[in-house]
Amino acid sequence: MAVYRLCVTTGSYLKAGTLDNIYATLVGTCGESPKQKLDRVGRDFASGSVQKYKVRCEAELGEILLLRLHKERFAFFCKDPWYCSRICVTAPDGSAVHFPCYQWIDGYCTVELRPGTARTICQDSLPLLLDHRKRELQARQECYRWKIFAPGFPRMVDVSSFQEMESDKKFALTKTVPCAEQDDNSGNRYLPGFPMKIDIPSLLHMEPNIRYSATKTASLIFNALPASFGMKIRGLLDRKGSWKRLDDIRNIFWCHKTFTSEYVTEHWCEDSFFGYQYLNGVNPVMLHCLSSLPSKLPVTNDMVAPLLGPGTCLQTELERGHIFLADYWILAEAPVHCINGLQQYVTAPLCLLWLNPQGVLLPLAIQLLLPHTRYTLQVNTIARATLLNPDGLVDKVTSIGRQGLIYLMSTGLAHFTYTDFCLPDSIRARGVLTIPNYHYRDDGLKIWAAIERFVSEIVSYYYPSDASVQQDCELQAWVGEIFAQAFLGRESSGFPSRLCTPGELVKYLTAIIFNCSAQHAAVNSGQHDFGAWMPNAPSSMRQPPPQTKGNTTMKSYLDTLPEVNTTCRNLLLFWLVSQEPKDQRPLGTYPDEHFTEEAPRQSIAAFQNCLAQISKDIRERNQSLALPYAYLDPPLIENSVSI
Repeated sequence: MAVYRLCVTTGSYLKAGTLDNIYATLVGTCGESPKQKLDRVGRDFASGSVQKYKVRCEAELGEILLLRLHKERFAFFCKDPWYCSRICVTAPDGSAVHFPCYQWIDGYCTVELRPGTARTICQDSLPLLLDHRKRELQARQECYRWKIFAPGFPRMVDVSSFQEMESDKKFALTKTVPCAEQDDNSGNRYLPGFPMKIDIPSLLHMEPNIRYSATKTASLIFNALPASFGMKIRGLLDRKGSWKRLDDIRNIFWCHKTFTSEYVTEHWCEDSFFGYQYLNGVNPVMLHCLSSLPSKLPVTNDMVAPLLGPGTCLQTELERGHIFLADYWILAEAPVHCINGLQQYVTAPLCLLWLNPQGVLLPLAIQLLLPHTRYTLQVNTIARATLLNPDGLVDKVTSIGRQGLIYLMSTGLAHFTYTDFCLPDSIRARGVLTIPNYHYRDDGLKIWAAIERFVSEIVSYYYPSDASVQQDCELQAWVGEIFAQAFLGRESSGFPSRLCTPGELVKYLTAIIFNCSAQHAAVNSGQHDFGAWMPNAPSSMRQPPPQTKGNTTMKSYLDTLPEVNTTCRNLLLFWLVSQEPKDQRPLGTYPDEHFTEEAPRQSIAAFQNCLAQISKDIRERNQSLALPYAYLDPPLIENSVSI
């Protein structure tokens, strides 16, 4: 008789425990154990518990290859989800095998777990393990089918609604949650206190492994409700018409002010701060260095001479590499729609900036173009529950609405390149390596280098040669699918459709990790800071731009800015997307121990130490800055896009 000891850890999340019966089967090279119920005196699988069980076999099983968990009904109780963190199996000879799980197991099913020692497909030779990989891959392919959402748009999951996902048992993405029947079959409706419709089914019908934890959900609601109800009670969400005074805008978020938002309020109309935002604002990747002026920007030396001052001229500054352009060409054909029943406008400006001898970036000239108008369509289903659903916040606050956003996404994707995706390449291509006080660039390059070192260590451990990369059919299929489905197979994008060397794999993974963490933090976290003072970042225009200089008055300016209710809705959006809900996992934090080998564990520790040093350097620098730049401070960067 051989006895195997199982140590089962249940997650500490709210309602992570289960009342369902749990059975286990061990599969080894010499056979498999009988299916055995994991049961002991008292409550099993309580939230946060670590419990030990024994599995008895007639003979030893050899090397343990798989652990099957069977979840079945207990008595007359309804199915009860279980969050299993990990299971450690100790063999009769004392050797231990760790099986990471870290997932919700819902319903009555069987889950197969592999040991935590990571292996590529080239390292698997046993038919049992190869068959397991094949079945797992087929299940994922059935789950994540693709369809075209809009021409030129990245592919999306092939379902027409979340209800369809819930009814289709092939979709592991979904979880049935009963909700009251309502007349609106679409589920897209208003909730008390919120200024936009919310697609309720898309919030409810979510598989537990991809939805927010209870802590994160409660945090998000706590962020949203007080701000929304506060505006509602004061009548701001229902008030149409222009603002009477600019100072009245200060009172919208009187209790949610930050140091940066107050700084923006005081300095928003200064030329130096205008230039600063191109370097360290919410869109710090627009600038390109110019060696000559584009033909569509007819700026002459006489026009800018008063700004440049004596001793230099426009051509000289171009030759010195001190002239930069921010070109919003993508807005030229963007459709616009109506807000509060009134036609909106949007411009496609060209902004010429000059790096003066003091190292300050200043605007030299701004040219406006005026696009035409169209109506709206649905946009991305992922965010449709609150932002991009019909009558959601995008429709309520922006000139372009949902249809315009589809246009921007498809047009932007058509011009997006692998160079844009990789920060060091983008910095070089835009010619902005030497601009002083470009904190986004400086901090971003440090984080990119840290991620690159970490990824390089991991990749070299599992992929020691070119052949190991080229022969990994699962890896190549993943890269090929991203190229085909996300970038529509566009060769001119420069995105790889196949990887040939470990170096190429390192760069690819580094870019993905950086963009899903640091880049998202850089462009997302400051939206409330820079947008709370609405005149600094208005979401729409109610009047076309002036055609001649000197005719603008304060009244015409206020009549061009968004109306009161539109402003409040937009600031509510900025507030929500800038507040990372609780239950964060900062960059480099991996509480789920998927890697059990010592080498990757050491690499993770080294990565965390490197990020800690970067954080220390950033905080020391910020002490001497009038406006600190903290968006790329590693503890403030979420591991993934989660808001």
